[in-house]
Amino acid sequence: MNRLQTLTDEELAVEYVGGNNRAFDLLLTRNQSKLYGYITFMVKDHEVADDVFQDTFVKAIMSLQEGRYKPNGKFSAWLQRIAHNLVMDHFRNSRADMSVDMGDENDMSRIGSEMVDGNIENQYVNQQVLQDVKNLMNQLPESQREVVYMRMYQNMPFKDIATVTNCSINTALGRMRYGIMNMRRMAAESNISLILAE
Repeated sequence: MNRLQTLTDEELAVEYVGGNNRAFDLLLTRNQSKLYGYITFMVKDHEVADDVFQDTFVKAIMSLQEGRYKPNGKFSAWLQRIAHNLVMDHFRNSRADMSVDMGDENDMSRIGSEMVDGNIENQYVNQQVLQDVKNLMNQLPESQREVVYMRMYQNMPFKDIATVTNCSINTALGRMRYGIMNMRRMAAESNISLILAE
């Protein structure tokens, strides 16, 4: 087995700083899908997402080479923090509305499709529930929507969410709590059931 495969991301970052370029290739492979999904979710434009994704890794390489990375936290959270800052820069530079709309390209109804089993009727009900969740998420304020997405769809721990969004863990927990409460309230007001069929 390749020795690099057994290393954590943090250890790979140290290896790269020490001159092992294959370590960085592995870091890129391990983190690209999750990171690109996050960026695309935030900017809702594949061309912009490509640019931000590349800029994220350029900044990461520069930070690593300049010795600014300290392996005392999760590398993926550090990388996502860089991406988050670049996304916020993009919004500031474009003077765009700061809301995040997932758009059709980020069809959240595909997420959790492994939960959709059973007969055709149950599949239809479950697809509708997942679509309703997506629609409710679209109505949340950007800060709540971002935390709900990271927690529910990227399975990020709140510590990492706090790091990425540059807030305290309590603030991240509060945003998640208010996001869920707002989604429940909106579902109740619209008579939407969010219960998956078995």
